Amino acid sequence: MRVYYLLKIKGKAKIPDYVQLRDEKFSLLAYFRLDRPEKSLSKIGLADEEPQIMSFLSEIPFGIVSKLELN
Repeated sequence: MRVYYLLKIKGKAKIPDYVQLRDEKFSLLAYFRLDRPEKSLSKIGLADEEPQIMSFLSEIPFGIVSKLELN
């Protein structure tokens, strides 16, 4: 089981929404725009998990660190 922590950051005006993806040691793995996750997720080897990650991101609120467990 792999554990990740996600934080959605709300953009303002022309600044888009972003996501921080961190590992169990809370090291930053990826920082990407919420509407363009493909390139960042493929760089860290999570391209296959993109649908599950994006579904999880649609459910969590902005500004709250949330734990995601993937098999």
